[in-house]
Amino acid sequence: MSLWDAVVGQEDVVAVLAEAVRNRGAMTHAWLITGPPGSGRSVAARVFAAALQAPDDVDGTSHDAQTALAGTHADVTVVRTEKSIINIDETRSLVSLAQRAPSQGRWRVIIVEDADRMTERTSNVLLKAIEEPPPRTVWLLCAPSPLDVATTIRSRCRSLNLQVPPARAVADLLVRRDGVDPDLALECALAAQSHIGMAKRLATHPDVRAYRARVLAIPGSIRGVGDAVLLAGDLVETATEQSKAATTERDAEEKVALLRGMGAVEGAALPPTLRAQLRQLEDDQKRRARRALIDVLDRAMIDLLSFYRDVLVVQLGSDVELVNTAAAGSIRAMAASSTPEQSVRRMHAIGETRTRLDGNVAPLLAMEAMTVALRPQG
Repeated sequence: MSLWDAVVGQEDVVAVLAEAVRNRGAMTHAWLITGPPGSGRSVAARVFAAALQAPDDVDGTSHDAQTALAGTHADVTVVRTEKSIINIDETRSLVSLAQRAPSQGRWRVIIVEDADRMTERTSNVLLKAIEEPPPRTVWLLCAPSPLDVATTIRSRCRSLNLQVPPARAVADLLVRRDGVDPDLALECALAAQSHIGMAKRLATHPDVRAYRARVLAIPGSIRGVGDAVLLAGDLVETATEQSKAATTERDAEEKVALLRGMGAVEGAALPPTLRAQLRQLEDDQKRRARRALIDVLDRAMIDLLSFYRDVLVVQLGSDVELVNTAAAGSIRAMAASSTPEQSVRRMHAIGETRTRLDGNVAPLLAMEAMTVALRPQG
């Protein structure tokens, strides 16, 4: 299996990156890798980093390649954020790091997985480092679209755009790499709409599949406003539990580490200067907790959109493959009991809810408005 096999369904992009590894004349020091969620932007960046550190390792089994893929290589820095933005201080530390020569590898590679979360002011801090990088520093910026990155940044990067890979290509990867049953792999690849990371989670975690099945059961469970309100509350409660499970332990560890680093004892009174640092950490953790909650709810809404997309496919008599093959019975029942116009209106209501949550609306209110809009009409 080739190192590049992990970059699924992106043959043209792989050809460009592989040529840059082989030929220094085709290499550039700043790349902008874009594509819709699930297209494999960060995977492509990590594989490219691995190939740069170990150009002769075709299979990607060497220590340099494996640590680069994992983001633990001494000269490969992976930046990802669970907050709404990447702030200026974080960016300044990256700019400083970029000036150092690699300590062990051939290149110092800095991967920013969420370059779209840089504000214009933050991007300006990065600009000079990208314009005049040291000879062995490479920036790999990832974003959904070139338009999500400041014009000044994207004009100084070489752009590569990834497409959503075919579902069967994603299923083949799950079978080869993760040993997933072929039928389950295809079902999960379709359900994830070719999002590679989500397809793997669905295929390897039965509890994730069970939660998704609960979400897809919502449309058929709403008979009136009362049901809608109760289901919205259940969605938010479950999403809150999932997001807390993902952040609570980490928050506690960060607090202990900060207090230890300041020489303070947990529970003891802190001087004003130390209280300010602790308050800043707590504020960051609150923002991260909200982001985690919104991400869980957003994934549920994407699943609901896929359900109504399938309903619309059936209603219009299209021969397009269903995304939710396991829920085909519910989809056909909904298609028979509603009209295409109602399906479109419901999809629009879900889309509006996603926008509202990004605008800091209270999650419960937004979800209640959405589920009420999904109730049967007439």
